[in-house]
Amino acid sequence: MGNLIKAEFRKTLSLNTWWVLLFPLVVLSFGLTYVWGKITNDFVGFIGSDTARDLARPLGLNPDAFPVGLLAIAHGVNIAQLVPALFGIFALAGEYRSRTITTTFLTAPNRISALTAKMLTYIVWGALYGLVSFGVAALATLASVDSERLPTGPQWLAALGGTVLASILVTLFGIGFGAVLRNVTLAVVLLLVWFLIIENVLVIATWNLTSVLGGILPNGTANGIVGGIAADAFGINTLNLPGGVDRWSQLGLQLAAGAPGVFSWWASALIFFGWTMVFFAFGWVGNQRRDIT
Repeated sequence: MGNLIKAEFRKTLSLNTWWVLLFPLVVLSFGLTYVWGKITNDFVGFIGSDTARDLARPLGLNPDAFPVGLLAIAHGVNIAQLVPALFGIFALAGEYRSRTITTTFLTAPNRISALTAKMLTYIVWGALYGLVSFGVAALATLASVDSERLPTGPQWLAALGGTVLASILVTLFGIGFGAVLRNVTLAVVLLLVWFLIIENVLVIATWNLTSVLGGILPNGTANGIVGGIAADAFGINTLNLPGGVDRWSQLGLQLAAGAPGVFSWWASALIFFGWTMVFFAFGWVGNQRRDIT
């Protein structure tokens, strides 16, 4: 297994994909975090003084001292995590496109070993992308948010852990998604259209009926890991909303955290892990049976 993992790293490092994707990762994570930090820095003005007092009271916080840096980080890393998802798509679907999958399977004892080595290798890559994403988001937060509104020490650590976890899971999700489709272009287009457009439209269009979709669909649960940490800090997750908050105010507040419909960060992590395993399992089973000639 060790030799297979080394081979996977050498294969990845021999291509330009890993470092080319760092550019959009850094731009998205820093840029969106900085912009959202500037917008929400005056959080009381952003949501209104009455709503701010209603949120602050059960948390025992001063409305002017909300840790809005968490909101900024959540927005930046949530969009940026599309990059490791795309990187994951190239892991297996890219090998089918370049026809290197034959060599990969034939040089391993069996396909299970080859795919396990690939999974372990891309867990490391996902963690590295998560660290970079959080690092630049943290810099953008420090540059755009007043010091009294920055996260506390434990909140910084929680956001770091959530970002790395989310990045690993979306990378594995991308591998499974690409493995099921075996077509890089189709997989990239479908993933971007679903994550950026279709799911968001579905969540908002059905919001007046239910907020459940945002808490169980893939994009919502991926966003809900770091977004849920922010929502928990503000007391605005779906399971812990303060009294008097109507459904559309709930949507606005949870959008501020980048995760409409979020239950909690740990619930989002578990549900998205389920989505990841579903696609990974289908991709795994499919690649055991497919002819590679």
